Amino acid sequence: MKNFLITLFWKQNKWHKHGVLIHTLRVVWYVIKAKQDHMIAAALLHDIGKPFVAYQNEEDIINKEYSFTDHEEKSYQIIKNWTFVSDYTKNIVRYHYLIRDIKNSKKKDLPRFYAKSKIWNDLDKSLQQDLELFLVCDDQGKV
Repeated sequence: MKNFLITLFWKQNKWHKHGVLIHTLRVVWYVIKAKQDHMIAAALLHDIGKPFVAYQNEEDIINKEYSFTDHEEKSYQIIKNWTFVSDYTKNIVRYHYLIRDIKNSKKKDLPRFYAKSKIWNDLDKSLQQDLELFLVCDDQGKV
């Protein structure tokens, strides 16, 4: 419960200046600013699972940070049966970290890299383009 509240309201890691709530609101702002209104719901929901998976490894404890491995899948699992959320939004939420995951795993975890690359290659080209744009908005919401 402590990690949940700390990460929701105050602290994530060196890549995020704010807790999940403020970060999420900032991503919504950048999606609106980019005139991508169809992504607003995804912006609101993309990190809903983060506080649930927050943990600290030894390095995190030293740096007073948190990790969120596979938070996007947890976020998707929370919303996947919500009938009022579109499949498009569910896909953006589920795959919003895929581009970065592919890049990071290529250096350290080749089986994960190949699995994530297959997912990417199986996605529709228009969804890939939207994920690239969403990642820009997500990154803008971090600082």
